Amino acid sequence: MYILKIRGTDKIPDYIQIRDDSFTLIAYFKISRPGSALARCNLLHRLEEILATADKMEYGIMEKIEL
Repeated sequence: MYILKIRGTDKIPDYIQIRDDSFTLIAYFKISRPGSALARCNLLHRLEEILATADKMEYGIMEKIEL
């Protein structure tokens, strides 16, 4: 899977995208409210790992993660 951190603007918050190996969108959520999106795609048990990875990432750079 891949994770991408997207910078928001003044009125639009920052977002995270999680994509599978075919780059199909799996989850798309605000960094401040990840719970419901991760629960829908059965990744809620990896919440802390995903947020820790996102904190270290630069905006606009996609990284491969093992989930």
